[in-house]
Amino acid sequence: MDFHQLKRASIFDRKSLVRRDRAPAPPAAPASFLDFFHSLPGYLKADDLRGLTERMLAAKRAGKPILMMMGAHSIKVGLSGWIIRALREGYVTALAMNGACIVHDFEMALAGQTSEDVAESLQDGSFGMTLETGKTINEWIVEAAAGDRGLGEFLGERLAKSGYAFASNSILAAAHQAGVPVTVHVALGTDVLHHHPEASGEAIGKTSLTDFKRLCEIVSQLGDGGVALNVGSNVILPEVFLKALTTARNLCGEIDRFTTANFDMIQHYRPNTNVVRRPTQGGGTGYSFTGHHEIMLPLLFTALAETDAASGA
Repeated sequence: MDFHQLKRASIFDRKSLVRRDRAPAPPAAPASFLDFFHSLPGYLKADDLRGLTERMLAAKRAGKPILMMMGAHSIKVGLSGWIIRALREGYVTALAMNGACIVHDFEMALAGQTSEDVAESLQDGSFGMTLETGKTINEWIVEAAAGDRGLGEFLGERLAKSGYAFASNSILAAAHQAGVPVTVHVALGTDVLHHHPEASGEAIGKTSLTDFKRLCEIVSQLGDGGVALNVGSNVILPEVFLKALTTARNLCGEIDRFTTANFDMIQHYRPNTNVVRRPTQGGGTGYSFTGHHEIMLPLLFTALAETDAASGA
């Protein structure tokens, strides 16, 4: 080979994927949050986060659903207050929880503390044997079933009226007070409620099925601008969401052109397939964000609030 014969081109004529105008300088200190947010590079996940923020704010202004599906980890890392503020300010208009969420939300409302040392308590069989949690929640579920109520709706109402010392920490109670629908999707045997003598499979199944049907109604409204977030549920809620979407499409026709996003510390097959990719393949946008919830959710919710306030100023 004669390397002198290589065909070369000027960098000024070449297409480049990275440009200085998409890499702003860091803001001068002290800086506002928006200074920081706008200084993030215009690439990859920083650009995706801005895109998701814009789509969520557009959904809010258009009155489209902003559904947040969540596992219990967000509660266990101290994010209840952030989620409560988001639903009160309209950045979350519907919540879907797995069964573990109601355990930790109830304990935070009752005692201001939650989350056992599983490794230690499993050794002597005391794991999951908390009297107040198992007895009270199961009795409420039986009452909800007797009244043909949904699980999330009934628990939110009870916690809002409970008079518990720390009820202001309850996402379920705050959602009830704000008129935000909450659905709870239970897999029998997965939660520390299910081995208590007050547990009724009939009541749990009935109330959770009622909530699934309610979720189908919410999902049916996602088309043309809605948003669905999955935060930390790797199996239950991605599967529930997929069934809710196919049910809604079967009954209501085309539901497309909406946005989905998955937030987790490690990206998994099921959430990315069932939330991010498959639901949006006919038209829409899906995002995946990797990071610790205690950082990522405050970042998202602050971006929403600050951008929303600035645009309304």
